[in-house]
Amino acid sequence: MLDRAAAVDEVFRTLPARYVGAPAGFDATWHIRIADLGRVYEVRCTPHGARVRPGTSMRPDVVIGTDAETWLAVREGQLHGIEAFAQRRLYARGKLDLAVGFEGLFHLPTGRPPLLRVHDVAVSAGHISTLTLEAEGPDVVLIHGLGSAKSSFLEAAAALHRSGFRVHAIDLPGFGSSAKPALAPYTAPWFAQAVLELLDALGIHRAHIAGNSMGGRVALEVGLRHPERVRSLVLLAPAVAFVKRGLHPVVRLLRPELGVLPHRFARRHVAGQLRALFADPDALDPAVADIVVDEFQRVYGSAWARAAFLSAARQIYLDPPFGRNGFYPRLAGLEPPALFVWGTRDGLIPARLGHHVRTWLPQAEQLVLDRCGHVPQVERAEQVAGILRRFIASSEGLAGAAGHLRAA
Repeated sequence: MLDRAAAVDEVFRTLPARYVGAPAGFDATWHIRIADLGRVYEVRCTPHGARVRPGTSMRPDVVIGTDAETWLAVREGQLHGIEAFAQRRLYARGKLDLAVGFEGLFHLPTGRPPLLRVHDVAVSAGHISTLTLEAEGPDVVLIHGLGSAKSSFLEAAAALHRSGFRVHAIDLPGFGSSAKPALAPYTAPWFAQAVLELLDALGIHRAHIAGNSMGGRVALEVGLRHPERVRSLVLLAPAVAFVKRGLHPVVRLLRPELGVLPHRFARRHVAGQLRALFADPDALDPAVADIVVDEFQRVYGSAWARAAFLSAARQIYLDPPFGRNGFYPRLAGLEPPALFVWGTRDGLIPARLGHHVRTWLPQAEQLVLDRCGHVPQVERAEQVAGILRRFIASSEGLAGAAGHLRAA
C-alpha cells in the first residue's frame, strides 16, 4: 500500500511539468478522490500553468473519484478515463467536459500525447465541442440526439477506440458545450453543414457516422448531401419523418424564441423523462443518470440552449415525409451503406417507421432490438458497440472491394 501511495503522490507531483496548457480565460479546479488511499488532491489549471496540492482549499468544478490502481493506469496511458468510466472504475460529478477532458491536459509520463482530448473545433456556427480518441484506424463520428450531448456516446466511443478506430463524439451546435448561435435555423441541413465543416477542420476526407435520434437525422442529411464524405451510416432510432402529424398546425405556431424566457425543469421531471427513454429503466446506472441529469440542467440553464432545443424539436416534427423535397423520396437516393437500428419499446420513434424506410430504401440493413427503448447505445451499450464494430468493418471491406473493382 505504501508503494502504491508513493506512486500516486509521484504522479500528482509531476503533473505540472506535463501540463499541455489551456486557452485564454480557462480556469478550472478538480478534486481527485483516491478512495482506497483515503486521499484527496486538488488540481487547478489556468493558461499560466497547473497547480497541484494535497487536500482541498476551494470549491471544485469537478469531483473525480476512483482507486489508486485505476488512477495510475490512466496516468500511465494503459487505460483512458472513458474506458475506466465504462467499467465503473471511476465516477465524476460536475461539468462533464471538464471531467472527461482532464487527462487530455497532460502528457503521459513517457512524453507521449494524451490518449484523448476535449477540444473546440471552429466552424461557421462558432465552435463544436469534440471528444477525440486518437488511434490509427478509420475515423468515426458520433452524433447525439435532441436534448442530449456527446456524453450519450461515451461507452460506444470507448468500445470503438478499443477496436482501433479514431473516434470523435461531438456536441451539435446549440447543445452541450458547443456554440449556441441565437439566429440559427437548427434544421437538419444546417446541422449537416456544421458536421461537414468539422470534418474539414479535422482533416477528415471520409468518415463513418453514427447518430441517435436527431443525430441520426443529421447523419442521414450528411450522407444525402455529400455521400463522398461518408463511409457508412449507423442510425440508432433515427428521427425519420413522421407520417402521421396531427399536431402539425399547432407546432408550426410555436415560437422557439420563447425559450429565451427564464424557466427550468425540476430535477425529478428531467430524471423521469430520462427513465422514460428506456424500455427497462433499471438498466440505467444511477451514477450515469445523475451525470446526465446534471448536464441537462446545466446546459438548459442557458437561454440560447433553450431556444436551440425548442427550434430543433420543432424542425424534427415539421419535416415533411412526402411530396417535393419530402424526406422519404430523398431517402431513396441515399448512397452510403446504411444500417437502421430500432427498439421495440421506443416511445418516441416507433420501430414501425422501418416500414417506410424499407419501401423507399430497400437496400439498407435494418435491425430491431427487442425490449429496447430510444437510446440503445446506452441501454444496450455492449450490444450496440458490437453492432457498430461489425457494420463499420463490413463497410470497410465493401469500400475496399469497390476500390479494387474501379482499379481493375
